[in-house]
Amino acid sequence: MRRLARLAARTPADRERYLDLLRALAIMLVVLGHWTFVTIYHDQHGQPNGRSALPAIPWADPLTWAIQVMPVFFLVGGYANAASLTAHRGRGGDPTGWLLGRSARLLRPTTVLVLVLAGGSLVARLAGAEPGMLRTVVWFATIPLWFLAAYLAVVPLTPLMYALHRRFGLAVPAALALLVAVGDLGRALGPAELALANYLLGWLAVHQLGFAWYDARRGNCQPTAGRQRGLRTRCLPMSPRAALVMIVGGLAVAVLLTTVGPYPVSMINMPGERMANAGPPSVALLAVATAQLGLILLLRERAERWLHRSRPWQAVVGVNAVVLTVFLWHLTAVILLVGALDGLGVLPTPPAGSAAWFAWRLPWVLMLAVVLAVLVALFGPIEARTGRSTVRRSPAGWWAGARSVLTLAAFSAAVYALVLNSATAKTAPEPLGLPVGALVAYLAGVSILRLLRSGSR
Repeated sequence: MRRLARLAARTPADRERYLDLLRALAIMLVVLGHWTFVTIYHDQHGQPNGRSALPAIPWADPLTWAIQVMPVFFLVGGYANAASLTAHRGRGGDPTGWLLGRSARLLRPTTVLVLVLAGGSLVARLAGAEPGMLRTVVWFATIPLWFLAAYLAVVPLTPLMYALHRRFGLAVPAALALLVAVGDLGRALGPAELALANYLLGWLAVHQLGFAWYDARRGNCQPTAGRQRGLRTRCLPMSPRAALVMIVGGLAVAVLLTTVGPYPVSMINMPGERMANAGPPSVALLAVATAQLGLILLLRERAERWLHRSRPWQAVVGVNAVVLTVFLWHLTAVILLVGALDGLGVLPTPPAGSAAWFAWRLPWVLMLAVVLAVLVALFGPIEARTGRSTVRRSPAGWWAGARSVLTLAAFSAAVYALVLNSATAKTAPEPLGLPVGALVAYLAGVSILRLLRSGSR
């Protein structure tokens, strides 16, 4: 508690505390959503397995408009990336040095998860476990990594996209949203491959809005090309009236697209859906994100006042110190609890949507919270001790270009590894649980980034 009090006391006066609260709440919603809407069953071999309960309770589809919080992550990430990049440049640093600094906090906790899962799989394989079963367990534990892959793909583009934002303002996310619509048209009419770009374009659009929030907070509203208003402004409209327009407009478009239009109501992917909203992001998801942004802005001033109280802010600081650890390990907690209950012969497997299933939700979530607390106690200090890498001076000459190329290649290797893991079948016979190619590419990427960070310091 004393450490939290010291950290909270050192908070800069101009910090947008609301963003830290949004990050913490978004993580909690993801965790509770995954825990609540999962159903455990025994497969044909008598082994415990899990799947989403949402197909069995279609009336809950509108709830996904609230619990689909991936846009919030990218919104907060856009603001944080713009702020840190601006500060880094103010200290004389270059974009590559900034990117190396951002990689430490993201990849160090992730690497621990990857190594623990690979090491545990190796031990289980030597003990006689089947590769297909190992893959199923690791596949479930690494579901959170699909989001991290998308975010890691966006972060290296921040210097370029922020430059475009300063030149064209809100016209950039508008253009990106239009390109997402083109991808959706490809899904509907063909070719479906047009939608692949939406995995990047959709999240970039939301990330750009974080830039606009940052510039609105700093008062940097005019584009460098002139004094045009409208979409050429760099500032996000922050007034209550603008927030209400976002809420009403976003919801109206989302309702229209999911009733008259071809999009499903659920903002979380369901099996067999051609126009799934989250993978890749669709125009319907961007409409819901707009409504979420309006609600966030509407509550901002009250939340900021509340967060200037000591106890609420200390709680937010504490959660954010281990927020990535909570996210990365929350499904591993499910695996450990299911394994323990099944081993004891007391694992309940009520059908999804039944009265027994609903009754089991509360004790289920409470037990998972205890398991996750233990995991966070074990692995959280690794994230909490990960400081920001400080690059004192940008390199010159040939090494500057080589360092930039190596940094981008290492990021690409890490993203490729996480995407390959997500794309590999749930039952593939992987002796280490993770695809060997993905494991090699990931470890190579993070090793290069670590060496470059060490050299920069």
